[in-house]
Amino acid sequence: MIEEQEALDLAADWADISQGLRKDLGQQLHAQWIKPIQLGSFCKETGTLDLFLPTEFSANWVADRFADRLSLAWKIARPDVRHMRVSVLPGRRAMQGLRLGREDGTRRAANDAIISQPGDALGLGAAELGGAGQPPVGLDPSLTFVSFVTGTANVLASNAAQRMAATETPQFAPLYLKAATGQGKTHLLHAIGHAYLAAHPRARIFYCSAERFMVEFVQALRQNQTIEFKTRLRGFDLLLVDDIQFIIGKASAQEELLYTIDALLAEGKRLVFAADRAPQALDGVEQRLLSRLSMGLVADIQPADIELRRSILEHRLARFSPTHVPADVVEFLARTINRNVRELVGGLNKLIAYAQLTGQAVSLQLAEEQLTDILSANRRRITIDEIQRTVCQFYRVDRTEMASKRRARAVVRPRQVAMYLAKVLTPRSYPEIGRKFGGRDHSTVIHAVRLIEDLRTRDADMDGDVRSLLRQLES
Repeated sequence: MIEEQEALDLAADWADISQGLRKDLGQQLHAQWIKPIQLGSFCKETGTLDLFLPTEFSANWVADRFADRLSLAWKIARPDVRHMRVSVLPGRRAMQGLRLGREDGTRRAANDAIISQPGDALGLGAAELGGAGQPPVGLDPSLTFVSFVTGTANVLASNAAQRMAATETPQFAPLYLKAATGQGKTHLLHAIGHAYLAAHPRARIFYCSAERFMVEFVQALRQNQTIEFKTRLRGFDLLLVDDIQFIIGKASAQEELLYTIDALLAEGKRLVFAADRAPQALDGVEQRLLSRLSMGLVADIQPADIELRRSILEHRLARFSPTHVPADVVEFLARTINRNVRELVGGLNKLIAYAQLTGQAVSLQLAEEQLTDILSANRRRITIDEIQRTVCQFYRVDRTEMASKRRARAVVRPRQVAMYLAKVLTPRSYPEIGRKFGGRDHSTVIHAVRLIEDLRTRDADMDGDVRSLLRQLES
């Protein structure tokens, strides 16, 4: 009877948590990722609650993106739930053969990893690494320097992060990583933790978000355990704090973080912060804390350019995916999903997942059909008329030739290039594109697209023309 009542209580708490997440995330995200979660068993001795999802892909997605939200929500609802374990429903794992962003062994470990709750051992145990020989639960095992792709947009931050994790004392302290959402700052934070722990096996590392830092500090105040909180926090060798912008306005938490920074720096410890804006742009931050955050190196990560986006996709495919993804699809994703790297990789993962689950081959058509939301959010609204006008100016042909029946090479090739660009840069279907080019059949457009794709691989001049036109149209 007690166990039955416990299950009912858990279900009631989960209903409240799920409802709150629906308000925070919106109906669509909630229905896709949170609603399918099923409660598993709860071990009172370890404080571990099992959460199950129907597929390995969804379990990994939820563990990667919603772990912190779920942890905080459960902590508020039930302090006795100290850990969560997100995994595939029993009996489903054997059916899951996906490898969508990590090698199989790594993914299984990630899906079965215990996600520690804030409040466990004053909360700091949630991400305390090293020292006692504990596994790096607080760090994502896939976010290492090996998996971080470097380009001109992030080379400074990457080099600074590697220097911070090296055995020799860094020349700057603290390191402040500034980047917009999804550009790689959190990846570098995790990578620093992994590399530093590898170089200093007995080191004590603390990784948390600024929001979690505040929750832990407030909890310590309520429990009259601030001395223990401060003592333990200042005993770490490396402090990694993400999303520091969320500490805005919390005066007591800011003051405690300020004293912690001073204490750790005085002892030669290492500190790394990450935020979506520069220190000077943090409104509501006390001036002394602002001074500490900006006294070391502020490394800016710029939005990934087309070359870096292409390299990221190729890197992930080479390391992780058993599914063949054609070069034209890689190029299409790299050019179209340009807001942030997280969306880019997420789009690739979703495309591969759909192909593997349905048995379909990855193609441009499949990418357009399955990634509609991501693509529409990233696309600048380039029209076929704009493409035709730009191509005609580039090749110095009359605009009327785009719809004419003339078959002279000097006219046909620019027309085919314009059809190719219309398919790459707009959401229009083959028949719709054909109608904009003098009512041509969709098979003519398909032939033009495939021809230009082939020519780009064999003819450097053609590839150069297309690249130049893409730069003009996307600028």
